[in-house]
Amino acid sequence: MRFFGEPIEFEKQAGIGSPAWRGRADDGEALQAFAVAVHRNGGRLAALWGEDRRKGGEGFRLHVAFGLDMGHAWLGLDLPAAHPAYPDLAGIFPAANRMQRATRDLVGIATDGGDQRPWLRHGAWPADWFPLRHDAGGGRDFTNRPSDYDFVQVGGEGAHEIPVGPIHAGIIEPGHFRFSVIGERLLRLEQRLGYQHKGVEKLFIGMNPADGARLVGRISGDSTCAYAWAYASAVEAACGISPPPRGLLLRALMLERERVANHLGDLGALGNDAALAFGFSQFMRLKEDWLRLNGKIFGHRFMMDRIVPGGTALDLEAPALAAIVEQGDAVGREVKELKKIYDEHAGLQDRFLTTGTIDADLARELSLSGVAARATGLILDARVHRQGYTPPAPWAMLGVRPATDERGDVAARAAVRFAEIFESLRLLRELAVGLPDSELRVEVPPVPGGSGLGVIEGWRGEVLVGVAFDDDGKLARVHPHDPSWQAWPALEHAVMKDIVPDFPLINKSFNLSYSGADL
Repeated sequence: MRFFGEPIEFEKQAGIGSPAWRGRADDGEALQAFAVAVHRNGGRLAALWGEDRRKGGEGFRLHVAFGLDMGHAWLGLDLPAAHPAYPDLAGIFPAANRMQRATRDLVGIATDGGDQRPWLRHGAWPADWFPLRHDAGGGRDFTNRPSDYDFVQVGGEGAHEIPVGPIHAGIIEPGHFRFSVIGERLLRLEQRLGYQHKGVEKLFIGMNPADGARLVGRISGDSTCAYAWAYASAVEAACGISPPPRGLLLRALMLERERVANHLGDLGALGNDAALAFGFSQFMRLKEDWLRLNGKIFGHRFMMDRIVPGGTALDLEAPALAAIVEQGDAVGREVKELKKIYDEHAGLQDRFLTTGTIDADLARELSLSGVAARATGLILDARVHRQGYTPPAPWAMLGVRPATDERGDVAARAAVRFAEIFESLRLLRELAVGLPDSELRVEVPPVPGGSGLGVIEGWRGEVLVGVAFDDDGKLARVHPHDPSWQAWPALEHAVMKDIVPDFPLINKSFNLSYSGADL
């Protein structure tokens, strides 16, 4: 298959997950030309990562996944072992900037031109050491050498900088925010992340698929079901197998419970940041009850290790399914009352409305997905029918109703969360009463040399996992991609022209993952 009349041939991957097509670019010019065609036709940059294939006698490979209306185009570009480089894609898709810099820091694949600042290097890595190369080892000097980062400077009379982080008050992940301001008015925000690099992608190498499933579910704990399903879908595509119907619907049930839990917590935190402590206490009470039921029926509050390649690791009996329906009805009634309070609270709405605004054009330009995109009016949801796109099982049969709001501000992101809670509660009711009788799980055969791509609509947005196996059927490369990669730059735009005290509220309205974007 060919897209947009470009000469690159694509072949559809196996499996019943989100449709994906694989292709190979002959050179950097072909990659760049295809990226331009995707952008021109309204597509997105979904993910970008690198791979060291020299152990098998080859060079390096660049992987780029593009989001299209009909699915995903997964393009590979082989690069030489000596001086691997490719054209800068950030001029076409700005979201490529940080992905390219992280790929250079991890694998040593560089871009011709573009932003050459480090992303993950904070002064502790030798200049010639790349952790995802096969020959990366110890025996080197890893002494931490404090290094300056070349933040963009904003000049002018009265302009000054406010540095915040990377260590913050309370229990929060590390990240540095450099505000350029005049008075309290924000002129610019620049982020510096990568402070909690964990070496996750290195840990995957050599694992068996079952151990990989445990690790992927711990990349960003609030999205464990989305990551586990995306990984399982990638493994299943590589193997050419499909999970049984009951296991597939149980996955959907867990994913929607994960979505509701996080939206409940975010709506409470938004109330707290706008000085409505009542909202915080009520939503956190609901979230705690929700997680307690998870712990009771799934054996884990966050449902870790319950979605596995081939299906699910547990079943739910009739009493557990009845408890899910009963809790959903009760939570729905309470959230409806809380929404009325939020909508009618003048002080809260004054803080929410017109604060942290981005529009649909910017959302498209930054390749946004998830809540942040849908709050600008874009109907972008992997569970939903779009032009030329039929969602994978089980979403097509459930008829998901997308939640959107065109305002693009904090109020819009809150409204989308409310709507998604109600829709998820409807889906949970349908799933709980309509589980088919079948096996839960099928065996996953060895897949020497196989590869696959999995994409799942997590509560934050599009979670993507690329998987490649070595000749022994072990994991050779796993790249998990969080939607926060695209959304962090959007936050930089959203705060412009607002005031410094509004930043915590705007930040919480996105609620992005540091961990998911720092592997």
